[in-house]
Amino acid sequence: MCQVLEVSRSWFYDWCRQPESARTVQTRCLDEDIQRLFTAHKGRSGSPKITRLLRQEGWTVGQNRVANRMRKMGLRCKIRRAYRTTTDSRHAYPVAPNRLQRNFTVSGPDQVYVSDITYLRTRRGWLYLTVILDLYSHLVVGCALSPSLSHHAVLKALRRALRWRQPAHGLVFHSDRGVQYACTGFQKELEAHGLVCSMSRKADPWDNAVAESFFSILKSELVYHTIWEGYFDAHQDLFEYLEVYYNTKRIHSSLGWTTPVQFDAMAATMAA
Repeated sequence: MCQVLEVSRSWFYDWCRQPESARTVQTRCLDEDIQRLFTAHKGRSGSPKITRLLRQEGWTVGQNRVANRMRKMGLRCKIRRAYRTTTDSRHAYPVAPNRLQRNFTVSGPDQVYVSDITYLRTRRGWLYLTVILDLYSHLVVGCALSPSLSHHAVLKALRRALRWRQPAHGLVFHSDRGVQYACTGFQKELEAHGLVCSMSRKADPWDNAVAESFFSILKSELVYHTIWEGYFDAHQDLFEYLEVYYNTKRIHSSLGWTTPVQFDAMAATMAA
């Protein structure tokens, strides 16, 4: 080998005994931390979020370097697919006005909740997930999984949110015009707790963009990469994603690269 490279044996052995450069050691440690964070987030985070997480741990590193290291290690985050709405607004129930008017900025928590329903496929049939988000922090405050599209799952999600958050009267509850939200049973529940109903315009998903965006994230990071047998394993995975990962670990650029729980806690601290 020395003959081919045209170097002396003594030079080769001296080179072998040289310690690693500081840059090489740093790069190896960086690669280990990138791999650890990528694995901890189950491949759901790309270079922008990995860079932010590294900086939170004390690294001084740029996104371009992180992206380059991830590319060399073959680490690619899960890709988002297009999301299709599935609202059935063909009913005779009264429709509430659009009080939100695409104003997705609020000054504090528990002022506006947004909600939507999505379909999930399993080997044993369809399931339907209802989610309620606090518009301020994008925190999942209520959810319910059901094998039926009746309004009972929406009621269950709402009651869970109310038990946990106990919002004041006047909170705006925004949804699409689906029959589950417009029906008498659900509207009476809103009135009983002093909540103000708001509904999107017909066939306009942008009026409920935050909830639509949430389901797009959920499907790209979990649903499209999972095959469920039935209700119980879907429920287990969804609980882990919503309660353990999304609320407490997933950072959002719109929240200043904090998690929903952290952003919600900062609001409580400022109000104290």
